Amino acid sequence: MTEATVLIVDDDPTLVRVLEVGFEARGYQAVVAMTGAAALDQASVVEIDIVILDLGLPDLDGLEVCRHLHRLTPASIIVLSADGAEDRKVDALDAGADDYLTKPFSMPELLARVRVAVRHRKAIGAVVDDGLLQVGLLRIDLSSHEAMLVDEPIDLTPKEFALLTLLARNAGRVLTHRVILDQVWGPDQALDTLRTHVSQLRRKLGDGPLTPKVRTAPGVGYRLVAELPGASHRAGDPT
Repeated sequence: MTEATVLIVDDDPTLVRVLEVGFEARGYQAVVAMTGAAALDQASVVEIDIVILDLGLPDLDGLEVCRHLHRLTPASIIVLSADGAEDRKVDALDAGADDYLTKPFSMPELLARVRVAVRHRKAIGAVVDDGLLQVGLLRIDLSSHEAMLVDEPIDLTPKEFALLTLLARNAGRVLTHRVILDQVWGPDQALDTLRTHVSQLRRKLGDGPLTPKVRTAPGVGYRLVAELPGASHRAGDPT
């Protein structure tokens, strides 16, 4: 049984071949695109689970390709780049990336990132209908403005509910501080406001072994992670 379908987007034929062989040897189906345009074409016709995207493409800006892929497919996007600057990482995450890996990297590390992405996709219950979100044991009823955890209601303020809903809609993805502030409060709100609300939200969600957790990406933002039975979050993933 195929683990997942991985779209590899890179213009380095040697690296592409290494990734293709490495993924297929571990049960993944690999699809290759050497340009940004080819990547968008593939994503339009093939059901993709994971995208491995190099930002240094010969035809299109890598961040624009990332934005288009994010709109085209629900696949998790792992960006590869030789630029490890924090600003570049934030730009990639703002463009829709779920993770960021700096070149040079090891195949075991990339495979570990892919396994995490696949695990998160399986954990996310997705949208049950237009008015209901489910992430692990968390259920959010958008029509009644209620959140339930293990069938028990969570007492949330309107902003806490908006924050939790935004994180749940993007479960498993890192949302940058800027994206969260813009969508929940507006562009002029201070970062301390977000930190305070995240702290309150964590307290209300609790620390049960199977309840979703709000994880911190230091200096970047936050993501909601749905825990699976018998699985722990990635080593080094701070709380």
